[in-house]
Amino acid sequence: MNALSKSLKIIPFAKPRLLRLSRAYGQYVWDETGKKYLDCHTGHGVAFLGHRNPRIVESIMRQMELIMTATPAFQTDIADEALSKLSKILPSDMDYVFFLNSGSEAVELAMKIARKITGRKRFIAFRNSFHGRTMGALSVTWNPKYREGYDPFPWETNFVPYNDVNAITSAVDGSVAAVLFEPLQGEGGLTPATQEFAKALTEACEKAGTILIIDEVQAGFGRTGKIWAHEHLNIGPDIIVAGKSMGGGFPVSMVATKNSIGERLREGEHGSTHGGNPLALAAISGGIDVLIGDDVPSKSSLAGEKLSRELKKIVECHTHATRSVKGKGLMLGIELRFNPDEVIRELQRKGLLCLKAGTSVLRLLPPYLITDDDIAFCSETINDVLSGWKPERGGSEP
Repeated sequence: MNALSKSLKIIPFAKPRLLRLSRAYGQYVWDETGKKYLDCHTGHGVAFLGHRNPRIVESIMRQMELIMTATPAFQTDIADEALSKLSKILPSDMDYVFFLNSGSEAVELAMKIARKITGRKRFIAFRNSFHGRTMGALSVTWNPKYREGYDPFPWETNFVPYNDVNAITSAVDGSVAAVLFEPLQGEGGLTPATQEFAKALTEACEKAGTILIIDEVQAGFGRTGKIWAHEHLNIGPDIIVAGKSMGGGFPVSMVATKNSIGERLREGEHGSTHGGNPLALAAISGGIDVLIGDDVPSKSSLAGEKLSRELKKIVECHTHATRSVKGKGLMLGIELRFNPDEVIRELQRKGLLCLKAGTSVLRLLPPYLITDDDIAFCSETINDVLSGWKPERGGSEP
């Protein structure tokens, strides 16, 4: 070891928020000075079930006393428990699942499965889509700033306009392995899919023998008022990709497939050292207990309706700075007439943590635990910031 210690630094991929967090619980976090914040950032939506949810913490702690490390090659009681609970919330025609560590990994596996099953090499994704930043997932992520300098990608992708029936009908043919679809775009700007578009998409996939991969990583697990966001659209996926909030803050993701797909997959075609480890499965088990036991979708729907009403009032009062309210359930935002970065910084200063979606949306991803008082604080704080906003502060229109 060197006599002189060196100061290590995290590679600055993330823009610093200039806020040192010291603890968190429920819908709140506290900084090093003890200042309390309402958290509508939640680690890009991960803490939807609340920071340190007691049921999830208890489930993980109980498992830590038993076994922490085991690969999917070994059977464990916690795996049986997690699978049993998952069977209650997955579509009835999905008996096959595989666990991973992140949304990007799950997207990669879903794409591998589509390639394997169809024998095809092309994919379709949508403009403003976000499916992750590893190389395979990045190939179906729209934003040019994430993609620049990394091509060529391992998958050939055609990006189609979202909610464009004619475009998707024309694009899906016998050369397409899969379409990756967010029922409600998250990173891309909180745009929900229309019923007409979802119907056309499923019909096109069925006709061409193309696999429909529905990405529920951010929108799923109760956030939009249904367990899965695609339920609002009355469609059924061939593959579901999920993650973020299903582990209550513990890194975990999942791929679930229709039986007709899962039964064709074989030993050695994929694997993961930490995927489905006992602690992650305990987190999923506890997360499902919360989801069902606390009727999270209904509470999310009710709180979302209240928050949406308040946000719409803000839009009506500040037409110089806003355009519309976007999203569903507790996946909401206000589309501004400018880049929201400076607004986000001002809100943070006043005790409200938010994030951006697309180029102009102020995004709110609060836990389902938010109260009426929290909603009032959130709306009053946003209203206060926008009340003093001058058009020139926001810069040019995005």
